[in-house]
Amino acid sequence: MKNPIAQGLITIVLFFGTWFILAQIDWITVFRVQRVTDRTDEKLGNLLWEMIQESEEENVNPFVINSVDSIVSKICSANNIERQLIKVHIIEKDDINAFALPNGHLVINSGLILNSDNQEELSGVICHEIAHVRLNHVMKKLVKEVGLSVLISMTTGNRGSEVIKETVKTLSSSAFDRNLEKEADIEAVDYLMKAKINPEPFANFLYKLSDKENEATKYLTWISTHPDSKERAEYIIEYSGDKKIAYEAILKSETWDKLKEKLME
Repeated sequence: MKNPIAQGLITIVLFFGTWFILAQIDWITVFRVQRVTDRTDEKLGNLLWEMIQESEEENVNPFVINSVDSIVSKICSANNIERQLIKVHIIEKDDINAFALPNGHLVINSGLILNSDNQEELSGVICHEIAHVRLNHVMKKLVKEVGLSVLISMTTGNRGSEVIKETVKTLSSSAFDRNLEKEADIEAVDYLMKAKINPEPFANFLYKLSDKENEATKYLTWISTHPDSKERAEYIIEYSGDKKIAYEAILKSETWDKLKEKLME
């Protein structure tokens, strides 16, 4: 028979031990940092996008924009993501790349779309980047690699354009750590399946990139920012499994073909 007195003492010790640990945390500072980070996220996202606009050509073709928006809107609708929180920008650049900025800005290179064999591959990459946004990976990465004080000073005009350019480079050409990448991959597969988009082409896209990892080409930017492509493809296939889902195409095949034609004009 258990000793009720001993059990009571253990309960008391656990209670006061937990209370003592929680009392050591400066909750005011924690919440203040979160509020500052949220405000910085919005200002920083707009600032970084404005910097990209100054140096890159944005595609404003209505057909291109509407076609990609159809994919993003379907993903958001199926996953209860507020559509207006994801701000999609398509830029004319050959690099096979897409990356997220703070405040929900999603930058997609035309080269990524042109090198996607089908809309499902593109959808997988889009879901992966939306996952980075939704899981707050973008700000976590910037706070870790750039520093919160530097980010705040950028939004108050106390940092020059070179610092802003380097911050853009950090997001567009350097990798997230392995754990964040896997978390975004798994979240992306969930997004895809809820939107009835087959996740297997996303894995195939990663296999395709892994085959090219040793090629000396400057255009495979998404490889350098998302390493271990083969390993990632394998766990995506394993995670998605053999679920009984009736997958559907978002765009008609002729719309997908025309999207690529418009980008090549």
